[in-house]
Amino acid sequence: MHETSSFSLQALVPLIIFFPVAGLLINVVAGKKIGDPWAGIIASLASGSSFVIAALQFVGLTQNGFHPATIHVADWIVIGELNIPWAFQVDTLSVTMMLLVTGVGTLIHIYAIGYMKGDPRFHRFFIYLNLFIASMLILVGGNNYLMLFVGWEGVGLCSYLLIGFWYDKGAGGVGNARAGRKAFVVNRVGDFGFALAMFLIFWTTGSLTFDKVFAYFEEHGGETQHAVAPEAGIGKLLSPAQQDEEPHGESAGPTIVTIATAITLLLLVGATGKSAQIPLFVWLPDAMAGPTPVSALIHAATMVTAGIYMIVRSNVIFNLAPASQMTVAIIGASTAFLAGTIAVAQFDIKRVLAYSTISQLGFMIAAAGMGAYVAAMFHLLTHAFFKALLFLSSGSVIHGMEHGHHALAHDAEAHGGGGHDDHGGNGHNAHADESHGSAHATAHEEEHTFDPQDMRNMGGLRARMPTTFWVYFIGAVALAGVFPLAGFWSKDEILADAWKIGVTDGEWHGLVVYGLLTVAAFFTAFYMGRQVLMVFFGGERTEAAKHAHESPAVMTVPLIILAVLSVIGGAMNLPGLHWLGQWIEHTIEAHPLDFNFVVAGLSTVIALVAIGLSYLVYGQRPMTTMLDPLERLGRAFTFLNGKWYVDELYHAIIIQPFEDIGRFLAYAVDWELWHDIFHDNIIAGGFRWIANFTAWSVDKGVVDSFFDGLASLVRDWADIFRRFQTGYVRNYALAVLFGAVVVLGVFLLAR
Repeated sequence: MHETSSFSLQALVPLIIFFPVAGLLINVVAGKKIGDPWAGIIASLASGSSFVIAALQFVGLTQNGFHPATIHVADWIVIGELNIPWAFQVDTLSVTMMLLVTGVGTLIHIYAIGYMKGDPRFHRFFIYLNLFIASMLILVGGNNYLMLFVGWEGVGLCSYLLIGFWYDKGAGGVGNARAGRKAFVVNRVGDFGFALAMFLIFWTTGSLTFDKVFAYFEEHGGETQHAVAPEAGIGKLLSPAQQDEEPHGESAGPTIVTIATAITLLLLVGATGKSAQIPLFVWLPDAMAGPTPVSALIHAATMVTAGIYMIVRSNVIFNLAPASQMTVAIIGASTAFLAGTIAVAQFDIKRVLAYSTISQLGFMIAAAGMGAYVAAMFHLLTHAFFKALLFLSSGSVIHGMEHGHHALAHDAEAHGGGGHDDHGGNGHNAHADESHGSAHATAHEEEHTFDPQDMRNMGGLRARMPTTFWVYFIGAVALAGVFPLAGFWSKDEILADAWKIGVTDGEWHGLVVYGLLTVAAFFTAFYMGRQVLMVFFGGERTEAAKHAHESPAVMTVPLIILAVLSVIGGAMNLPGLHWLGQWIEHTIEAHPLDFNFVVAGLSTVIALVAIGLSYLVYGQRPMTTMLDPLERLGRAFTFLNGKWYVDELYHAIIIQPFEDIGRFLAYAVDWELWHDIFHDNIIAGGFRWIANFTAWSVDKGVVDSFFDGLASLVRDWADIFRRFQTGYVRNYALAVLFGAVVVLGVFLLAR
């Protein structure tokens, strides 16, 4: 890396953070006053300006021969050996992420202007979106682990704020708030692992800056027999001769491979939290409580990919830890399989996509674990296109269903039915995601509570919402991995890498990864076929579906752009050309594979068979009732619909014991033991006994008795002397005479 000494396009990179920060500050000050839609327009312009800066970084790299640059902004933390600048890393990997975050983010900002229309907290929503964009750009743009961690925590905060944006909605009026809290707590578990990894990196290398850390591991990576020992808190390598000089078992430290393994496993803990992998994936499905633009921006396209970016950025360390790589690959593949099976049995349109996201993140994590870093980044990019498209399209579907439902309510009110719009409406219901209660149930509705996200309430929307149907169809086919859309190329490259490791290289974990990912790909194609058929085909199963209508252009235009990207996105890394691979190789060491026709053919056949099977189940006999044909599977369907009861397992082994311990500490320890026994009986009771003793025994019995007796004695003597106070002069003269005689007598006796 080198510092730029003269002006270049790279010198503009700090502006990529400045624009979203400026946008959120404007909305903090004036957003409530300018209101809808201007607060959204300002936020969208800020995000769009950052996209321009990211594009200029792309141009700058092509002009300077793809040489990376470090743009130093300020000295940040300088404490002893710790010297961490606030600086930006401009290389092909960071610029790729910058383009993704700002490009897709801007489209989602624009979409949200229409989706959030009429929301009373409209400006606050866009403040949070701009804050997220700024945090994510710090995460991918920083040149050291601590800046990455600042952005990491920033997007975690934004996730909490946006998941619980409608904090007064959900089950019991607090369901969304609980979902936000769940995401925050689960991610803190992963963040703790990431923090420990940073401590270990600094202990080993004396730095947290990427180029110094990676240079250290590259320099000593071949010295697998050398031990690492701390010196003034910083690791150093000991040669075998130096180890022999040390007393056995005292100073000899772990090898560089052991240290790399420990660091990468701790980094994996962080990635499992942020990128929703086993066992920390449980927060992401509940995160669907947030508005649909949040689901698309944070929980599909950008934030959840932070773990993949962190692993790819740390590839030098991971390459020294084959045990960690194998662990990463198996966890990713297992997550892809687990989430894919769960998605098959869900009814909520967004929850299907949520588990699909977890599954596709598993593909990316597995690729990174196999060392297929380009394949991981390729699928990360294409997935951002079609999954953002699917989430936003699902929002359009929910928006249309809500409009149809409220249209019924207004019609009923006009005919004396007394219906009302409980979202205050202007026809564009920003609260569609969480309106699980019906404003007014018409006589034509099913007896169940109306849910605009339940796919069983839909059907026949292809004719009502044609634009949404076509973009949704493109996104679904791309996700299913059908040729020639983007998902086919990126998913096939991951499967080809697993095939090579398992079949060609003969590694057992490669076979496991390939098998799990192949089954996950089958389920992906099936549940996307199921979803499209349930939502858009057949007859309308509710009156709300019959009255649904297409979303406005401000929502559909971003969908069309994302649909185009989902079609042509595979061109980024076509076999034989490998444009993305060549671009990424300027930053990380990667070796693209040749196109594997066997793997591609198998994956295509599997996808088509799965789609055909979904048509046999849902297409030939379209659903006419609320009964899903898969429910005939009985307990198997119940098990998958129950999400493998992972949440219940967590509740049984973590949450319930925690609550029991908390209840025990609150009532038994704090109230009964501390308050009742120790406080009331020992402290308060002892104080009362001492107070009574001092008041009655000491004060009343001793002090008061003494002074009462003294007073009685004085009173008695006063009574005696009072008798001499007659008031007669002769008595006083006699007393004086008597006194004089006594005095004279004393003098005479003294002589």
